[in-house]
Amino acid sequence: MTEEIDRRTTLAGLGAIGLTAAACGSAQVPPGGGRKLGYAIVGLGSYATRQIMPRFKDCRFSRLTALVSGTPSKLEQYGEEYGIPGRNRYSYANFDSIRSNPDVDIVYIILPNSMHAEYTVRAARAGKHVMCEKPMAVSSAECQQMIAACRQANRKLMIGYRSRFQPHNIEAIRLARSRAVGKPGLIESEHGFTIGDPTQWRLKRALSGGGSLMDIGIYSVQALRYMAGEEPVSVSSTEFTDRRDVRFRDCEDRIAFNFLFPSGLIGQGFSSYNSNHNHLRLSGDKGWIDLDPATSYGGQKMRVRIGSDEREVDPPAGPGANQFAAQLDHLSQCVLTNREPIVNGEEGLRDLRVMEAIYRSMKEGRTIRL
Repeated sequence: MTEEIDRRTTLAGLGAIGLTAAACGSAQVPPGGGRKLGYAIVGLGSYATRQIMPRFKDCRFSRLTALVSGTPSKLEQYGEEYGIPGRNRYSYANFDSIRSNPDVDIVYIILPNSMHAEYTVRAARAGKHVMCEKPMAVSSAECQQMIAACRQANRKLMIGYRSRFQPHNIEAIRLARSRAVGKPGLIESEHGFTIGDPTQWRLKRALSGGGSLMDIGIYSVQALRYMAGEEPVSVSSTEFTDRRDVRFRDCEDRIAFNFLFPSGLIGQGFSSYNSNHNHLRLSGDKGWIDLDPATSYGGQKMRVRIGSDEREVDPPAGPGANQFAAQLDHLSQCVLTNREPIVNGEEGLRDLRVMEAIYRSMKEGRTIRL
């Protein structure tokens, strides 16, 4: 049995390389003499400046060429740091003039959730392809508007599901789909952190669209769906929020939710602003796949048990091993080769529809059929 596990683990590692390449596109030199596509980053908050912008140095098909912010000091600071000329530094007021800038091929929207739809539509009308952070919008109706605007402009629309480009998650999906641990029976996905400053935009429903579910909870929703490989047919949920806590006057804290999938597979999800989780586990009739942490910015760990044998699986690093750079390059390659992103607008819309059902179940106290 040990030899069998060794064989499975080796194949798993090879599979991770193959799937990473499939997710990120083939390692070809871009058409047009190797020109990297230019990104404009809209919104210079901590995620943009600490996670996304530093990763352009690792990209093969993408480069940072423009910045958009309502804060002049940020435009000056990061413009100087990344060598962005003054003509490529935009405010929200003059954002639409980006239309005439040939240095910008793609606009990456990293703004509060309530602003995603507006800036996606404006970017598409300006003739730019769009990467939009998750959740895609604050309602399924807004998602449909975004899809329609990009389709009308013949522009690509991709949602920033970085974990779909992270090697451990890619390998977990491969193992689940190949039935390496047998027929799946249960998927558990818990994501949460202890939120601090009660004045931040994430705790203001008008900007966020909700509470923990519309922030960290989308990782639980998305992971349940990509590990299952099918769409839920029903959703039920329960909320746990202390309204006396100043942080939660306007939004929810903790939500537990259950999905039923067509195959009979059950998904259990959890979202929290008052406890710390980053865990994903699929259990089958021959073993399990466990990631902890599962979807963090780094440091993912995965253990797999098949029969009586258990071991850590560490997919080999490849050209797409960095989830942030791989995500950026995926959209660039899709633009260059006219392919549809693996996490397009329709994928973002599916998550919003499920989250709307979670909120409805929470409000009405009943199971919602999808």
